[in-house]
Amino acid sequence: MRISLNGREEDASGAQTVAELIGRFELPPEAILIEHNGVALHRREWPQKPLTEGDRIEIIRVVAGG
Repeated sequence: MRISLNGREEDASGAQTVAELIGRFELPPEAILIEHNGVALHRREWPQKPLTEGDRIEIIRVVAGG
């Protein structure tokens, strides 16, 4: 299955949900935001959100500072 990940076409084979896709990157969930087809997802939605051919996923790292 091909998806757009941060603007680049990627193979998401083996990942059935957003949570499974994110798990591949071993990023701390509390430090990222996920946008799925233009809609921001709450972390609790990741395991239930299925991936389909052509989905657009944006992973945004949250950085705090001052």
